[in-house]
Amino acid sequence: MEFLLELLTEELPASHIRSALGQIEAGFRKELAAARIEIVSLRTLATPRRLIVVADLASGQEDREEVVTGPPLAIAKGPDGALTPAGKGFARSQRVDENLLEAIRTPRGEYLGFKRKAKGTPAAEILKDAVPRILGGLSFPKMMRWAESPFRFSRPIHGLLCVFDGVPVETSFEGFKATDETVGHRIASPGTIKARNFAEYRAELEKSFVVVDPEARKSTILTQIEDALAPLKAKVYPDPELLDDLTLNVEHPLVVFGSFPEAYLSLPLEVLSTAMREGQKLFSVVRDKKQLPHFLGVADAAADGKGLIRKGNERVLRARLEDARFFWDQDRKVPLKERAAGLKNVVFQEKLGSYEDKALRLKKIVSYLCDKLKAAEIKAETIEAAGLCKADLLTQMVKEFSGLQGRMGGLYAKQEGLPAAVHQAIYEHYQPGSLEDASPTSLAGAVLSIADKMDSIVGVLGVGIQVSGSSDPFGLRRNAHGVCKVILDRKLRFSFPLLLDKVLAVYGDRLTVERAAVKASCLEFFEGRLRFMLEKRGSRYDLVAAALGPGLDQVYDVLPRVEALDALKSSPQFEPFILMAKRINNILKGLPAAKVNPDIFVEKEERDLYSMFSIIRDNAQPMIARGDYARAQGITFKIQPVLNTFFDKVLVMAEEKKVRQNRLGLLQSINRMLLGIADYSQVVVEGEKPAKPKAPR
Repeated sequence: MEFLLELLTEELPASHIRSALGQIEAGFRKELAAARIEIVSLRTLATPRRLIVVADLASGQEDREEVVTGPPLAIAKGPDGALTPAGKGFARSQRVDENLLEAIRTPRGEYLGFKRKAKGTPAAEILKDAVPRILGGLSFPKMMRWAESPFRFSRPIHGLLCVFDGVPVETSFEGFKATDETVGHRIASPGTIKARNFAEYRAELEKSFVVVDPEARKSTILTQIEDALAPLKAKVYPDPELLDDLTLNVEHPLVVFGSFPEAYLSLPLEVLSTAMREGQKLFSVVRDKKQLPHFLGVADAAADGKGLIRKGNERVLRARLEDARFFWDQDRKVPLKERAAGLKNVVFQEKLGSYEDKALRLKKIVSYLCDKLKAAEIKAETIEAAGLCKADLLTQMVKEFSGLQGRMGGLYAKQEGLPAAVHQAIYEHYQPGSLEDASPTSLAGAVLSIADKMDSIVGVLGVGIQVSGSSDPFGLRRNAHGVCKVILDRKLRFSFPLLLDKVLAVYGDRLTVERAAVKASCLEFFEGRLRFMLEKRGSRYDLVAAALGPGLDQVYDVLPRVEALDALKSSPQFEPFILMAKRINNILKGLPAAKVNPDIFVEKEERDLYSMFSIIRDNAQPMIARGDYARAQGITFKIQPVLNTFFDKVLVMAEEKKVRQNRLGLLQSINRMLLGIADYSQVVVEGEKPAKPKAPR
């Protein structure tokens, strides 16, 4: 049966809508599962004024058998089996025929009781209580109160539509009784409409200029953009985040095409697109990667017949572009090197010093990284970029458009004629801003990006600021994702723990947390971020855990280790090999380290095993060293038949201590070799109970 819910509010910000939809879906799934209401389907939709749930649910709980127990059997029946007064009293109180009473066996003993059918509660009754509980439990980044009520919500509430199987549910929320009515578009068609099901609801709202499905609105926006730009053979400057926000900001999308004076085309594309995006949420129009004197906006309107929306956007944009041109001209009058001297007056973090202090640290970190990556050819330029990369924080352009940090520094550096490696590294050092963002295209940019992000992560954790599920004020997760993404995208191989040591050393005595604790915290933090990233890419959680088992000495190596495991997981050799590795791990669990001495082997099988192990180890180690885990894993498979023979013919836990220790030493050597590739004990094979995945920090 169909369930339809709409909470009507004043305009919600896009970020609040995303947060609410996730909470609402999780809330209904949890409540209905706990109430034993089957969910055939459930989805959430939204407009800026509506949070919507549409679901196909069972009509109610299934009837179930219920066991009712009374007094202990010894008290309820006499020696002759007849009911005692206590037993008769139980039958009367439950209004049940005495002949239906029987002995009920429980863990506490036998009791007098009976079985009866418990009728399931209708879904409408469950929803009556669940709806206000779920809606009342929503939380938002910022919440407000209105009128005299102490209730807090993202925006004021205007109505509640709640229908199950065509009938309004007898529920209410914050003074609004549920009905089968809502209203159309706030301006184009504000009248009341009635809806008893989702098809009727969607159709009636479309007539009233409201498109309830966000994907349909996005499709409409893209189609209108394509139609508007077809005569120009142009495209919009890619901005998926803006498109997503605009989709959630309108109920009836109308793409508006406007223009601005060509004189402003002297500004860089980055400046033009940012000036349009910030404040007015406009798309830049480009052709062959060059800005055209046009823009596209998305209005929440049925039409713009008199062009008032277009003219309003053009007027405001012209003023913003005039400001941007003024900033561009004024900022270029002061060279970056001169401007960078003012960074000593800009605080990076209270306990970590100024941005000048950060720039000095970055110069040392990038110098170290260039040495480790054998990139001497870019070392001088990258060090120069590190000293200048924060100077644009003092420019008027960045003060007005904060999203241009880094990029403006790169553009100004280019205007000053600084080497390409320098201005490109400055331009790219904030990249990637997200997992979907591109990594720096230059090696100098990649090195500076890693250095900047590592400095922030180590510093913040080093003064005792913790990252929690709801708190990450310095964007440490984003920075850690950025470090990992740059390393993976560019296949950079260097010792990550040694980089941590370098960053800790560069900070000197500024950090308040003991260095070993900061290092351990950073390694755990990055392991959690890598786990999240690789699982998001589609890798199985147990294979990710196995790939992380050898540690993070080389961050990049985690990826080829996962890929090697993934490539071979369907091989007929894979499962027997995993079980063999688990057997070794179980034998050695908790035992102290032991050495192997080939001279005291007793059995032929252990000599054969040691000989095969030595050959495989000598061949596999160079492969592991260069990160060729697929070949290293393939060659280690060859040890399996010899090891199986060993286990069949040789008693590992021999009575003689010397023999036993030698055999354990041999298995430990094999286990160390395997752990250089992956921790195979983490891999789940068919029939095993999966371990609970570790939640990333």
